[in-house]
Amino acid sequence: MPRARRVYEPPAEDDGLRVLVDRLWPRGLSRSRAQVDEWLKEIAPSPELRKRFHEHPERWGDFREAYLAEARANPALPALRSLARRQRITLLYAYHDAVHNHAVLLQGLLRPR
Repeated sequence: MPRARRVYEPPAEDDGLRVLVDRLWPRGLSRSRAQVDEWLKEIAPSPELRKRFHEHPERWGDFREAYLAEARANPALPALRSLARRQRITLLYAYHDAVHNHAVLLQGLLRPR
């Protein structure tokens, strides 16, 4: 099962494939320190949705519904699902809230049914 972690946390031995799922590279983090194996910018929330959520984090429910709709329609989702079926993956994100972020929502979409 995939998991979600902040990209700023040190890598764990059991992370498997480390996939950054943010559209922007995390501030102040070098590529060598991040140890990202794949960067899937295209699965991140659209710029408009990301901006709206950062301006109004209290509207988590609205963001959740909008992002899940975007992600389900995203052509990158089947490839990510395929990766998750073949190996352990860790979805990396930069947002400071470990509960209210798109990587956690994406993790739910990647769980086996």
